[in-house]
Amino acid sequence: MSRLLEKLRECRRRDDRGMMANLRCILVENKKHRAWPALNRLGVRIDDEVKSFISGLYATHSEETSTGDFGTTCKAIERARNETNKDSKLTPTERRFQHLLAAKGWDELRDRVYGMVRMAKTQDVHINYEQLEIDLKRLSGDSTYWHDRTKTEWASAFWSPGSLPDDEEKI
Repeated sequence: MSRLLEKLRECRRRDDRGMMANLRCILVENKKHRAWPALNRLGVRIDDEVKSFISGLYATHSEETSTGDFGTTCKAIERARNETNKDSKLTPTERRFQHLLAAKGWDELRDRVYGMVRMAKTQDVHINYEQLEIDLKRLSGDSTYWHDRTKTEWASAFWSPGSLPDDEEKI
């Protein structure tokens, strides 16, 4: 279990809205400096992009699950929005998910993950932050590893055979 997430959960239990508001600032370029004291209180180095980003995401939408990966989360968003494939066209969420998978570099990926987390919040879809932190750490170390493994794992979770709507399973 991530020590960072334990500390974030404690802030949530205490209903520390000030801390959460400051942590959300890490997600906005010209407000990052406001998050640095809060990150320090959590024991996060301000130059640790993954932990800082996870902190900001958690402060944005703290509803968690302990199962699945980010592909699973995106599929749950699609289901919550009642989107269905018609005429072999991609659903809006599928298009956004493909766009996320096509991200080149940390900045693009970060922006696209943040967008999906905001969608998850509006649809009341929970996120496995433990797994997301692991996956994002993979990216920060080697972008080839991201393309070869994490992206495939997320795509497999999103487009797994059991994820087809009932209508399409009959085809």
